[in-house]
Amino acid sequence: MPYEKHASSSGRPRITALDVLRGFTLCEILLANIQLMANGGSAVAAQPMGAWDPWLGLPIFSLLFGIGFSLLLDSAASRAPRPWLVLLRRLVALLAIGLVHMLLWPGEILHTYAAVGLLVLLPSTWLPRWAVAGLSAALLAVAVIGGGGPLLIAGLFLLGSALVRYGVADKIGTSTRGPLLLGLAFAAGLAAALWARAGAGPNQPAFITTLADLLLAGVYVCALLVLLRTPLRAVLELVFVPLGRMALTCYLTATLLVVVAGRLLGLPIGQSLTVAYLAAGAVLAAQWLFCTLWLRRHRQGPVEWAWRWATWARRPAPRLPTS
Repeated sequence: MPYEKHASSSGRPRITALDVLRGFTLCEILLANIQLMANGGSAVAAQPMGAWDPWLGLPIFSLLFGIGFSLLLDSAASRAPRPWLVLLRRLVALLAIGLVHMLLWPGEILHTYAAVGLLVLLPSTWLPRWAVAGLSAALLAVAVIGGGGPLLIAGLFLLGSALVRYGVADKIGTSTRGPLLLGLAFAAGLAAALWARAGAGPNQPAFITTLADLLLAGVYVCALLVLLRTPLRAVLELVFVPLGRMALTCYLTATLLVVVAGRLLGLPIGQSLTVAYLAAGAVLAAQWLFCTLWLRRHRQGPVEWAWRWATWARRPAPRLPTS
C-alpha cells in the first residue's frame, strides 16, 4: 500500500498518519472530558468501567505536539534567519490562547503545553539529538515513578522531537511490522501492569497506574498505525483527517459548544452519561462536517491560520489557490 502525504500550508508534505492520530485523540479527549467541561471541572455521573479515560489522550497529544514542534523547526531552519524566534512566537501565542480558553474550561491543557514548551522544547533545539533522546528517557522514567505531571508532558515532547530528528516521524505509517511488534510489546507490558495493579489492592503505587495508562496509549497508537496499512485506511482518513488538520479549532470550539449546551441550554450533560455521550457525538459530527467543508477552500482551520500568522509574523494566504 503506497504511503500518501498531503501538502501542508508551509509546503512540507503533511503526514496523513499524524492527522489520523490527532483526530482520533481529539475525539477521545472530548468524550472523556465533556462532563467536566459542562460543569466547570466536576462530573456528577460516575463513569462505568471501560469508559473513556480522561488521562488517555494526554500522552498521545503530547507526543504529537513534540513531533509537530520539531517539524516546524525543520521548516523554520530553512526559511528564517532566527528559527528559535519563530518557535518562541508560536509558543507565546499558544500560551495566550490557552489562558483565554481557561475562562471557559479551567482544565484546558494548552497553557501547560506552552509553558512546558518554553521551558523544555525550545532550549532542546540547541541540543544534539542523542541528548534529546536521553533526556526524554530520563524525564519519562522520573515522571512514571512520580505518577505523571508536567515532567511526563516534557518527556513525551522530547520523545516526539527525537522521533523527528532521527527520521522516524517521516516514516510513520509506512510499515506494518514495526507498529505491530511494538504494539504487542506495549500490550504485554500493559497486561503485566494491570496484573500488578490488581494485586496491589487499594494501596497500589501511583506509578503502576501511570505506567498502565502510558502503555495503553501506546497500544492505541500502534493499533491505529497498523489499521492504516489495511483497507480501513480510507475510512480512518475520511473520519479523522479533517478533525486532525483542524485540531486546535475543534478543541476550542468544542468547549464553547459544550458550555452553551450545558450552562445556557440546560442540557444535563454532567448528570447523565447518556446525554454526555450524545452531546459529544453531536459536537463531533458538526465539527467533522464543518472541517470537511472548510478544508475544501482553505489551507487550514481559522484558529490554525491565526496561530500561523503569529508564528511567522506575516499574514498567510487564507484560501487554497483556485485552478
